[in-house]
Amino acid sequence: MFEVAVEESFAAGHALRGYRGKCEGVHGHNYKVRVVLAGERLDSAGLLYDFGELKQRLAEIIRSLDHKFLNDIAPFTQLNPSAENLAKYFYEQVSRRLAASPDGAVVREVTIFETENTTATYRPERAGPSG
Repeated sequence: MFEVAVEESFAAGHALRGYRGKCEGVHGHNYKVRVVLAGERLDSAGLLYDFGELKQRLAEIIRSLDHKFLNDIAPFTQLNPSAENLAKYFYEQVSRRLAASPDGAVVREVTIFETENTTATYRPERAGPSG
């Protein structure tokens, strides 16, 4: 199994609904997003997936969130904009953009860094013994 990963960052504000503590108020983060792709096959150039293309697909998603108030952007108008929900959101968005990829690479996991020392990761449960 091969894996490749890219990281990008963005700044955004949010407020956690139903949370008791300082994060219930409006505040912001300089987020970092790490996307890990996995696959069994390399292309004819020996690549699982081109880093530049993956960064471009990630940038498309980030553009809609960067320097915005996440609570005002779907699906976070209803879904709490926690780091955990952001990780799943990025997983779904990147996966959708890779669906047309002929090389078979899939998103293995997405990690959101809310700070340098705090992260949340979304990794889908895989069926079967190989995970």
